[in-house]
Amino acid sequence: MAAKLGIIAGAGELPKRLIDAARAEGRAVYVLALEGAADEAMIGDAPHDWIRLGGAADGLRLLHENAVEEVVLAGGVKRPSLASLRPDWRTAKFFARIGARAFSDDGLLSAIVKALEEEEGFRVVGADALLGSADMPLGPIGKHRPDDLAERDIALGARAARALGALDIAQAVIVQQGTVLGVEAVEGTDALIARCAALKQSGSGGVLVKVPKPGQERRADLPTVGPKTVAIAAAAGLRGIAVEAGATILLDRQGVIDAADRHGLFFVGIAAP
Repeated sequence: MAAKLGIIAGAGELPKRLIDAARAEGRAVYVLALEGAADEAMIGDAPHDWIRLGGAADGLRLLHENAVEEVVLAGGVKRPSLASLRPDWRTAKFFARIGARAFSDDGLLSAIVKALEEEEGFRVVGADALLGSADMPLGPIGKHRPDDLAERDIALGARAARALGALDIAQAVIVQQGTVLGVEAVEGTDALIARCAALKQSGSGGVLVKVPKPGQERRADLPTVGPKTVAIAAAAGLRGIAVEAGATILLDRQGVIDAADRHGLFFVGIAAP
């Protein structure tokens, strides 16, 4: 029998996809939903409890009480201020131990994964491993292909995103005709696209490029794209989306293809450096 899966749920559709995938395999699942991040509609009737971000002691207790063996981190979480976090004793102890890594997204996620495995005895797995066929292939999917100008924008965007990712700043950028229009910040990819809609130039539309940060903890923060992002990109006047092949989770692969075809966007997987 497969190990019981614990889903630590943040924002977006990924928690629901993981619940559905576990149930399709007949696998027991328990959801630890993060207040202010997780969407109740994405959890549905799955067994779950809600905890606040600073409540690590309660969260770990609940995972153990529910006999969870494997844990997956799923969905976005906006970084709170220390004052709003109100850390309990377990959270405060964790931050005191990791020190400066708490100020780095990837450093923080890596430390969380390490603590879950080495201190609590869970096996941490990546969402991509659980979803199987969700990985983005190399090359275009759907009907549309990038032209030479778009290919140059993709290459520039990939270099810029990887340079920013090395500084643990961002996973995504938008490039139009050789100009970087915007860089993803704490607001997330969809908000980046909306912000750049007002900055677009005349002529060929821009390209969203989204890739993992170099050396990041891949079990915790792989780029995730779904049909919603494609629709937002089309509404903002973008002409296509490029993501790293083998390192991007597609939420509803066929839905992504259908949305890209319907809106006339290309969607392409690019090689890792």
